[in-house]
Amino acid sequence: MQNLLLTLALTLSVTAANAQTVAKPEKQTLTGDYLEARTASVFAGACHYNGELTTTGREAEMAWHIRDGAWKGTSLSGLSALASIVSDANLQDETAARRSTLYIDAKATPAQFEALSAALKARYGRAFGMIVAIKRTPISFAHTGENYRVEAKGITLLSVEAMPNHECCKQPNMVWYKPLIEIKDRRVGYTKESGIQDKTLGVTWTKNDQNTAFYGTF
Repeated sequence: MQNLLLTLALTLSVTAANAQTVAKPEKQTLTGDYLEARTASVFAGACHYNGELTTTGREAEMAWHIRDGAWKGTSLSGLSALASIVSDANLQDETAARRSTLYIDAKATPAQFEALSAALKARYGRAFGMIVAIKRTPISFAHTGENYRVEAKGITLLSVEAMPNHECCKQPNMVWYKPLIEIKDRRVGYTKESGIQDKTLGVTWTKNDQNTAFYGTF
């Protein structure tokens, strides 16, 4: 009888161990395009950089287009999102208080809205600081070659193109900031148009025709 009980206990133990091996955590993977624009030039001469360091650079907008991926079992492929951020100091100061608004693609289903909001907060919450609001809005995100155009009517029109000859790569000593989040294949872009018109954060801004953008993939 004791041998039978011992054999049964060993069998149950092995079965439980095998179950734990099979039940692997579900992967949360997202890949796509990222674009960011600020109110300070990220590629400029030293005097230009120093002139802006303490007087501006406190606002930014971030944009994502998810080419492929899911979060907790919900597919997010084809969706886009935006974030508007304001800080008490230049965004180079990671200790300064930040406030942000998130904008989720209006074509997201309720489940996708919740999943994409959760994914952004989980992955980039430190960059956002305090999230004041999460809104649904139609977002168009066009990426052709190294040109980007992101639009959410009444909120932003963000148009960025590559710098001639990738000057930011040839003169890395003139790149004064780093993107607000970790991205791959980072480039500096020339911002034709950028700005946030939504007053949720109490700040509206426009910044055009300067090297104020980063772009890459996540």
